[in-house]
Amino acid sequence: MTSITHANMTNAWRRWAARLGLMLLIGQLLVGCASQTIGHPAGPRPEPEHAQPPSATSRFAPLEATIAEKYGPDRSGFNLLERSDRAVLWRLALIDSATQSIDLQYYVWFGDTLGRLVMDRVIKAADRGVKVRILFDDLSTMLHDMSHMELRDALMARIDHHPNIHIRVFNPWNDRSLIGRGLDMLSDFPRLNRRMHNKQMVVDNRVAIIGGRNLAQEYFGLSPEFNFHDLDVIGVGPVARQASQVFDRYWNSDWVRPIPKPAEVPGMPVDTELSRSAIEELMKHPSLVALGASRTDWSPQIEELSTLLVPGSSQVHTDSPVRDAKTRNHMPDAIRALIRSAKSELLITNAYFIPDQHFMADLQELIGRGVKVRILTNSLASHDVPAVNAHYEVWREPLLEAGVDLHELRPDADMRHELAEVAPLQARFIGLHTKSMVIDRQRAFIGSMNLDPRSEVLNSEMGVIVDSPPLAEKLAERMSRDMEGANSWQVVRGTDGKLVWRSNAGELSTQPVRHFGQRIQNLFFKAFPVELY
Repeated sequence: MTSITHANMTNAWRRWAARLGLMLLIGQLLVGCASQTIGHPAGPRPEPEHAQPPSATSRFAPLEATIAEKYGPDRSGFNLLERSDRAVLWRLALIDSATQSIDLQYYVWFGDTLGRLVMDRVIKAADRGVKVRILFDDLSTMLHDMSHMELRDALMARIDHHPNIHIRVFNPWNDRSLIGRGLDMLSDFPRLNRRMHNKQMVVDNRVAIIGGRNLAQEYFGLSPEFNFHDLDVIGVGPVARQASQVFDRYWNSDWVRPIPKPAEVPGMPVDTELSRSAIEELMKHPSLVALGASRTDWSPQIEELSTLLVPGSSQVHTDSPVRDAKTRNHMPDAIRALIRSAKSELLITNAYFIPDQHFMADLQELIGRGVKVRILTNSLASHDVPAVNAHYEVWREPLLEAGVDLHELRPDADMRHELAEVAPLQARFIGLHTKSMVIDRQRAFIGSMNLDPRSEVLNSEMGVIVDSPPLAEKLAERMSRDMEGANSWQVVRGTDGKLVWRSNAGELSTQPVRHFGQRIQNLFFKAFPVELY
């Protein structure tokens, strides 16, 4: 494992240093690469494969039948996964309860506590005969966690060697060595800058989890440094088939290749991070013990789920997997249509938020006809990517002038212990990673798309729009709670006309930070093009 940064640096500064180096490289490349055409990954395209039909023997088949009988065959049942502990447990429950198939599509799947826990359970499901397909962005093959690089082709190839597991990677680097990947970035930057940001899991083609969480410990309350406040939704019914169609579209794309196999791959070595002894040690993690993560019978939880689901119809949206310059992303148009449909209220929670003139024009039109607009995003103090804040902050005053009720997350938010951390762990701070909307308390959006240039143009994204007043009302209540003074600052104009940040802890006249270094980072990243973010 190769550390990106010096061992004596704090985790926060390690993340900043890593991004600083990357941004410096990208900045140097922009001019030289801007005119290059975007090609496809090298190597043969894999044979097409498609999802299996919904399993008649699935543990979730009776639950889907009940929903269809009560509300109609086009309705699914939905439940929000906001708390980190529930987000962990329901992923384990679905994997452990699968009888036929598991499809997983993720931008990031690290080799940390959460990533190893989930992979171990996936392998055990495959041992039972469950067919598993794993599709992740090729970034996952060179990152052990948020702060450390580690080439992971050999481990992934060993997992792929299992007869019931197939792994493919999206938009892979051609040269698999660390130096080779760096040279690929120099020669093929326009292609490699385009990544798959989708996040979903589908089990037995009956149940799906869609949302914002990557498979890494900071998204599930297991990081001692910081954790994200994030959101997924679990859906049982037709929404699973909609999600499955998205998976197949990417799985069979010309931008996907089989996991590279460096050599003849034997079984799992005894010293691997997924060996029996390594997993036994992993399960001693205090938070996993507190969760009861070692259980494998989820019958009580599945029975309880029937009382938690609320009915709704759904549309799962995604961008084309084609990442060339001629292909326009679909998600920005879908989100814009959803925003413009608001008649009385628009609630937005979005972690990485950089508006543009089109977005501002839409908000002004909505507010002009009486729609109340409330937005929560990261503050500089809660941000894990200060470069985004550097380009967002110039929009604070225009947002307030338009009439937006603007809030920014506090890193010490009161709700962090309940929602973003898994006891007994307590991290230094929390950040926002949620991407959600509520329209008129009737419809809700939950997905992977940030409101920034990268999500609009460079990345592929996905999300689900659910027409369900009960779900929308629940999400609206939780979004409103996050905007309270105990959890966020409200950005307003003071008596002198200047911006102030108000919370139940008082009022600040300059934007909040955790440490002075964030102000330096914020200033530094203004020098880089907004299109990067």
